[in-house]
Amino acid sequence: MSLSNVFDIAGSGMNAQSIRINTTASNIANAESASSSVDETYRARKPWFAVMQKTFTEVNAENQFEAIEGGIGSGVQVMGIVEKDAPLQQRFQPDHPMANEDGYVYYPNVNIVEEMTDMMSSSRSYQMNVEVLKTAKQMLQRTLTLGQ
Repeated sequence: MSLSNVFDIAGSGMNAQSIRINTTASNIANAESASSSVDETYRARKPWFAVMQKTFTEVNAENQFEAIEGGIGSGVQVMGIVEKDAPLQQRFQPDHPMANEDGYVYYPNVNIVEEMTDMMSSSRSYQMNVEVLKTAKQMLQRTLTLGQ
C-alpha cells in the first residue's frame, strides 16, 4: 500500500467521523425539543457508511496484469443520513404549552446515552485517523532525508 493510499483512507475516515460527530451533536441538541404532533417531532439521525472498493492489479506468471479480487477497501464514504425508526417519546403533560388537545407532548427518539457513546467513539476514531496521517507524513519525511 502506498503512502498516497494511506492519506486517502485516513482522509476519508476523518471526513466520515466528522459527519458522524456533527450528526450526533444535532441529535443531542434536539433531544428535548417538544412538539404537539408526531409529524413535527425531530427524529434522531445517523450517517450511513459504506466501504469504498478499489481494484488493484498485479503481474501474473505470464507477465500480464490481472485484477486482484477480494474486497480491498480504500476508505469509507458517507452514503447518506437516515432517520432512526425507533418510536417517539409520548408524554402526558397537559400543562405544557406544546401539548396537543389530548394533553400529550411528543419528544424525539434520541437516546442520550447512545449519542454520547457515538460521540466518544467518533471522536476517538477521528483522532486515530489523525495519528495515521501524522505517522505517514513522518515516514515520508524520513524517506526523503535518506538521500541526503
